Amino acid sequence: MMGIWSESVLFFVARTKEAFIAILAGVFLITCATPIFAANQDRQQDRILSSAETLFKMMERRDYQRIWAYLSAKSRTSIIKETYRKMIKYEETGKDGRYSESMVGQDFAQGGVIAKSYWDGYLGVFDPALILEQSKWEMGKVDKDRAQIIIRYRKAERPAIIQMVQENGEWKVGLIETFASSKR
Repeated sequence: MMGIWSESVLFFVARTKEAFIAILAGVFLITCATPIFAANQDRQQDRILSSAETLFKMMERRDYQRIWAYLSAKSRTSIIKETYRKMIKYEETGKDGRYSESMVGQDFAQGGVIAKSYWDGYLGVFDPALILEQSKWEMGKVDKDRAQIIIRYRKAERPAIIQMVQENGEWKVGLIETFASSKR
């Protein structure tokens, strides 16, 4: 009987040592990998936040060309289509063929007259200083190609949740994705 018991103890001790070594190795890996993962995550969050902050700073400076560069493709496409549609409606273009939809897009990309008119109207009702100076920013969900920034303006009942999209390795602000009434 003593032989069986000692074999059981030896088996248990050997398994316990193996388990202890495996646990120790796991703890070591987690301890070493966590700072590396956290550093990568921090860099990504910094890039996301920086992109959104730069957009609002460009709005504050009324740098129309750079505003355009920080918008998502979906936002740019939607703004072009809506602007062109309104231009046709008000007969500023369309019938005489002065502007095509692609020309409207080029004007926005270059910060031209149409872009100035659009952004001056937009910034007439939206003050980016409220976002930059009087709001608290925090990260929301972050996925591979999408992220959210939660912006809490001090006087607002609800936060704004800015939708960010990664396009060609750069984080862009989804202005339309964030504020379009059909999306809320």
